[in-house]
Amino acid sequence: MVVANFMGAGAGADVFFFANKIPNFLRRLFAEGAFAQAFIPVLTEVHQKHDKQTLKLFVAKVSGTLGAIVFVTAILGVIGSPVLAALFGTGWFIDWLNDEPAGEKFELASTLLKITFPYIFFISLAGFVGAILNTLNQFAVAAFTPVLLNISIIACAYYLTPYFNIGAYALAWGVFIGGAIQLFFQLPFLYRAGLLVRPKWGWSDPNVKKVRTLMIPAMFGVSVSQINLLLDTLIASFLVTGSISWLYYSDRLLEFPLGLFGIAIATVILPTLSRNHTASDNQAFSSNLDWAMRVIALLGIPASAALICLAYPLMLVIFQRGEFTIDTAQMASYSLMAYAMGLFSFMLVKIFAPAFYSRQDTKTPVKIGIITMVANMVFNLILAFPFGYVGLAMATALSGTLNALLLYLKLKQLGVFQISKSSMVFIFKVIASTAIMSCAILYVSNNHSWEILSFTDRAYALTGTILTGLGLYLLSVLILGIRPSHLWVSDKQK
Repeated sequence: MVVANFMGAGAGADVFFFANKIPNFLRRLFAEGAFAQAFIPVLTEVHQKHDKQTLKLFVAKVSGTLGAIVFVTAILGVIGSPVLAALFGTGWFIDWLNDEPAGEKFELASTLLKITFPYIFFISLAGFVGAILNTLNQFAVAAFTPVLLNISIIACAYYLTPYFNIGAYALAWGVFIGGAIQLFFQLPFLYRAGLLVRPKWGWSDPNVKKVRTLMIPAMFGVSVSQINLLLDTLIASFLVTGSISWLYYSDRLLEFPLGLFGIAIATVILPTLSRNHTASDNQAFSSNLDWAMRVIALLGIPASAALICLAYPLMLVIFQRGEFTIDTAQMASYSLMAYAMGLFSFMLVKIFAPAFYSRQDTKTPVKIGIITMVANMVFNLILAFPFGYVGLAMATALSGTLNALLLYLKLKQLGVFQISKSSMVFIFKVIASTAIMSCAILYVSNNHSWEILSFTDRAYALTGTILTGLGLYLLSVLILGIRPSHLWVSDKQK
């Protein structure tokens, strides 16, 4: 909301979102993405099978090895920022070569990347600490840590913007400072857990080698969606100014339920599945996946429908102020509706992929990831030209759905997991309840003239619409027989 107020969807906003997206892509590789998927199963194994001293040594060697790699990566990113800007902002680079006004975006992107790229060093180590705490079932610290980045960006937007001609510089420094704060905030909790140790280089250590072996393919498999987003950015650099910003703002609203429900459940379930696999408890493994899928369905399907039905009023209430105009809200709402069609699939990927990583199988998601990424590129080429930036969002949703489907079919083929009949009935009831909710939301929403309402009236109207839909949804699921026990007890456990 603060960024929208200060930046809107102009050229400066496009470039900042671009400069922030590249280190965030690497964060998914080195921090909570591929690294966590490879590190947590091995950490769980060492924690359960060895003494505390062995665990400390393992942590020291992983931190030293990871820290050295991401430090060098950050330095190379700062030095090579013009190359990265040209690679992922090809449209801007071509404009710069042709001495066109839009070429200024390329110069600004090169400079901003020098500020935002060191973020990868701080956030990777922060993700490493968070993965350790999560494995110890201390989820609160790592869950709260991202708030500090938001606070940093907001503070810099308010207090540093007056000192720069272009507000994007203030936001970039907010990213840099926020990364450092996130790391140092978690260290006392790691010390309390008795695992704050001096880093050591451990490239050849057997356990570090196991993490490395698992991580290399996982770097691709778990980050397919992020690679797709970078490809979207590349294509969007050829589209009209504002395209990257419209996609960014709609992605923010998509990430809210995805982070609140999907990633939260995935964070909890990976250590659990790792313990199930280590203990060779196949029934518990399958039951936990079944539980996760039910929760995802109960929350994700209605969230997806609500985002589609309320895309425009949500954009108006949350973002429309300052530089963020009504027209910007309208344009961003279109890509939000397209993204939201894939929300449930994105959530399913977050629980299906850990099922493979917990079994220390990173090759299968990679193979599926390659298929998905190629499909996304094809979808982009087919949809981007007739539908512009909305086509890019549609392609992302389609490739996410394909990813989830292929992951599930492979789990079924391996005999690891199959959706139970009771879960199929459960999902059907959720879909029926969501349909009732959607009809109510559309009926209430269409009775409001959102553009002419004041902010206060919009907020009240949107709140009333959401509560009406939520109330009908909860009533519907109860009438159809869904009970809290269905979320906690599987048929096999019964």
